Amino acid sequence: MVKLRKIETNGITNFHPLPGNTNEWFYGMDYACGDLYEAEHIFGDGHPLKGRKLCLLHYPDGQTFFPVPMAEEHYCESPVFFEDGIFILDVDFPNGRIRILRFDCKDHQTTVHVELPLSTVKDCYNLQLHVSPPTLTRQCDPVLEIIWPEKASIAMKKHESFFLRDGERLFFNCWYEEGEGGDYKFWEETIVKDLNGNEIERLPGDVRLMPNGELWHLK
Repeated sequence: MVKLRKIETNGITNFHPLPGNTNEWFYGMDYACGDLYEAEHIFGDGHPLKGRKLCLLHYPDGQTFFPVPMAEEHYCESPVFFEDGIFILDVDFPNGRIRILRFDCKDHQTTVHVELPLSTVKDCYNLQLHVSPPTLTRQCDPVLEIIWPEKASIAMKKHESFFLRDGERLFFNCWYEEGEGGDYKFWEETIVKDLNGNEIERLPGDVRLMPNGELWHLK
């Protein structure tokens, strides 16, 4: 019989692998005020905004960390892993600041990596971090806005969505459908673009970033 190991996560039970080159770190969050965009509306409407709990879970030792102190009128989003650091998007609504925090996986300290005015973006709709390197984006059809570390605006076609960066390459998923009933067909492809929005190639199927840093083309 396998021993049942109990790990205290302060009530957070839904954990996901961290995007990036790691198979050691997982994250879980509560959803007291929904996503970041919903939290922005709650604050804007003058209602109390509870902070969000973020728990990091390390494998295999089962250590847990809470890298962002829970604070009212602050709200964080899903983190990403890059070069022994976990990068966390945190918005300070009263002071109008977007903060990208870095949790060091070796000394377990959290520091402010970069800070931007909240006015840099129209709103927090689809505001999130991607890898790699860590990249702050806002996706609002038909445009992908890269906010940091570069500033760029990438046009997207219908049914395209950005999901991964690899250096100078941007990966978009695109889906198609045609026909009805027994003739119905659905398929996907991956469109690769450069930072200027120029199409580099099209790949049938999907591309996945694996924990060892490899990109797997699934077709």
